[in-house]
Amino acid sequence: MQFWGYKRQEGRAGIRNHVLILPTCACGSESARIVASQVRGAVNIVFNTGCSDVAANTAMSQKVLTGFACNPNVFGVVIVGLGCETVGHAQLREKIRKMTGKPVASFGIQEEGGTLRTIEKAVRAARDMAAEAAMQHKELCGMSNLLLGIECGGSDATSGIASNPAVGELSDLLVDLGASTIMSESIEWIGAEHVVARRAATPELHNKIIEICRDYEEHLKAAGQDCRAGQPTPGNKAGGLSTLDEKSLGCIRKGGTRPIVEVLEQAERPTKHGAIVMDTAGYDISSVTSMVAGGCNAVIFTTGRGTPTGNAIVPVLKVTANARTYQMMDDNMDVDLSGIVKGTTTYRESGRELLAVIGDVCNGKMTKAEIYGFSDVAIDHVCRFV
Repeated sequence: MQFWGYKRQEGRAGIRNHVLILPTCACGSESARIVASQVRGAVNIVFNTGCSDVAANTAMSQKVLTGFACNPNVFGVVIVGLGCETVGHAQLREKIRKMTGKPVASFGIQEEGGTLRTIEKAVRAARDMAAEAAMQHKELCGMSNLLLGIECGGSDATSGIASNPAVGELSDLLVDLGASTIMSESIEWIGAEHVVARRAATPELHNKIIEICRDYEEHLKAAGQDCRAGQPTPGNKAGGLSTLDEKSLGCIRKGGTRPIVEVLEQAERPTKHGAIVMDTAGYDISSVTSMVAGGCNAVIFTTGRGTPTGNAIVPVLKVTANARTYQMMDDNMDVDLSGIVKGTTTYRESGRELLAVIGDVCNGKMTKAEIYGFSDVAIDHVCRFV
């Protein structure tokens, strides 16, 4: 199995060829949005911080921004800054240049003399990059170039018994073909972390998975909080999930059964191929943000209750095994897996069906969230603004 993709200088391959308009801070986000709206082939993200942060928050934000820029689905980057943010546009530009050979340009609103002058220059730079990107030909790529993020959100009872097992089967099929997958949402391993840990390829990885869940709970306790106050969510409970343990047992099914070869921090790029896990929040938008920053070029997203969320940089494929959800939200759902619940198909057969769908997405078929231009970003922070 192969797909047609865009080869990058650093050896990876994208399934999209975006020009990314990247704000350094919240004050640059609206200008970045306007720039992207003026250039065909450009996308933007909305960044809600970049200033008044402690060092750890700044480090995480920079990790995500540089990760977005280096994502293989991105051809080139135009940075829009303000001028007084914690990490300025020129600094971010140089960071990205050291990490990748992609074209990068940057502009500061205070330096350029206001919004209109900045937008004019940024649009010209983005236009030139888009013209260059349009000249790049697709090449036949092996499955080792695919890094699939695996996510669930708005879960209900059908998630754990149907759609997540089907995606787990997909993950196993992809790993066997040489691709890599990332399962995240570590807070949703709690209560089932021992099951996830048993898949670890080494004792060190096994212990790391256990430690991640323990440390997550301890972090929240130190702030006087309990993760079970937010997990399961009200929507999860209405959908039939009663406890975090129950939710976790369904959540981990989507990671498949193959040995876990690497355990990543948030927004960290993998160094190995195979089944991978990433330590992220259970909040789906934050989790997807981290996986995209880590280099995923596609995301598959299971949901029982339904959700419209998407990402500007990568296609997010929405699947559900709840027939009512698919019918009620057919403008958001991409794949109907309710046949598993009805007994007309199996989760293994559905996994093979999803493999064909992912192949189509890699070759250019747009997901519904992608068609709408949805772009949701949330960066997990360690503490309050300062």
